[in-house]
Amino acid sequence: MQCTILASGSKGNCLLIEGSDGDLLIDVGLSAKETLLRIARAGKKPDNIRAILVTHEHGDHIAGVDVLSRRLNIPIYATEGTLYDFMNYRRISEHSIDIHTCKYHEKVNIENFIIEPFATSHDANEPCGFYIKENGIRFGCCTDTGIITDRILAIFQRCDGVVLESNHCPVMLKNGPYPESLKRRIRSARGHLSNEAASRCVRTLAKDVHKFVLAHLSEVNNTPDKARAGARDGLGLLYDETTLIIATQSGTSEVCPQVLQL
Repeated sequence: MQCTILASGSKGNCLLIEGSDGDLLIDVGLSAKETLLRIARAGKKPDNIRAILVTHEHGDHIAGVDVLSRRLNIPIYATEGTLYDFMNYRRISEHSIDIHTCKYHEKVNIENFIIEPFATSHDANEPCGFYIKENGIRFGCCTDTGIITDRILAIFQRCDGVVLESNHCPVMLKNGPYPESLKRRIRSARGHLSNEAASRCVRTLAKDVHKFVLAHLSEVNNTPDKARAGARDGLGLLYDETTLIIATQSGTSEVCPQVLQL
């Protein structure tokens, strides 16, 4: 299994999960056109994509879901709450699409993938992360959450690699240009994970997980160096034995591919 970061951040999020018999997309927060361009730039084939998994209905995660699903003729999997908002308020077309409802901690099979959604804590309608298993390789993805619950930790401890939000530096957020109401939202238990919170999570997981992607970094309230420093502190002596990728908004490029080999 391989995870390619096509985009990560407040302007759009999209991960390509490559398996032995097909691929998956987690979120399509870019336009369908831009997503296809980035898939091609990464050297992947859109015809291999079997489904789109959606974490929640915010625009930076679903902007291209409708069009890309129809263009590639592939199904969409999301929780009932996410699909309700998406179908009633977020779609740009009335053309039919193939949608499938998934539930927290109930497994879904797509090709050789076994997929288990799990609850996250975010200000959306039934948001989720995904635990994905294929041919004995286990992968966890949690990009938008204000807290890391014990259940999320337990799921991640079973994984070979993890995508984990490291959204903001609290000091930069406090002193930054956002209005106080937005700062409170980001800091809340249903907001976004700080570098410090991500560091604590990494510290707990470090003995079990040796491959991490830090994702959804704020371009206003964080820097890659600050996120990396937090993870380095969490990993301690295990840092040199750990694969650590700082995901960016630009995602994969020919110069600097962001690929996690699992």
